[in-house]
Amino acid sequence: MTRDSGNGARDGDDVVVARPRRTAWMGGVLGVALLAVFTVVAVLLRGSDSGAIFHLSDQIAMVFVGLLLGLACASFGTPKVRADSRGIDVRNVGITRHFDWDEVLSVSFPDGASFARLELPDDEYYPLLAVQAVDRHRAVEAVRGLRRLHRRAGQD
Repeated sequence: MTRDSGNGARDGDDVVVARPRRTAWMGGVLGVALLAVFTVVAVLLRGSDSGAIFHLSDQIAMVFVGLLLGLACASFGTPKVRADSRGIDVRNVGITRHFDWDEVLSVSFPDGASFARLELPDDEYYPLLAVQAVDRHRAVEAVRGLRRLHRRAGQD
């Protein structure tokens, strides 16, 4: 979590930015490992004595599948939360949404949950994949910062 006064916020406003750390690191490592394994298998396919005949196109397809799976794993490191006095922007895997603070009832981190969430009207919630329990103190700081901004927005 970082706080700054730039990025489109009014002067003097706190800005809370949170990103997953451990999940991003693990997703990147797993993505590289998958690409490496699929590449090694693709190279070794040509010399297989299994009775099946593998061509260059099969090898290229194996590397491509490894690349796709690697990118899919690495994408779990892309979530981001950015909040200021006007609202909160939540980028989860593949989806970005903006919520004004008056749309949000609270910011919660339920016991046993893997990530924080925004409590919305009508018993709905929106997950904050960037604020994860495995990030421990960083997640606590992010939730405290988001709650502080939510509380300030409600007082105005």
